[in-house]
Amino acid sequence: MRIISFFVSLILVVWLAIGAAAAGQRDYYGGSLTNCAKAGTIAVTILAGPLNYVGVNPKVSCRVPRPST
Repeated sequence: MRIISFFVSLILVVWLAIGAAAAGQRDYYGGSLTNCAKAGTIAVTILAGPLNYVGVNPKVSCRVPRPST
């Protein structure tokens, strides 16, 4: 059971690292996080992991209500 936990953890870390590398290759880390769409796109790209290299290109679009003045 302990070995299975280790391998699952290892696969998860590698999966997320590949997703982070894909986000970096797409220049998603450049500049500031100016809106929720950019932050969301970075997050789903990291979660997609190696699927980014087989044609998955996740994007997030969102609208945040403006504060009342």
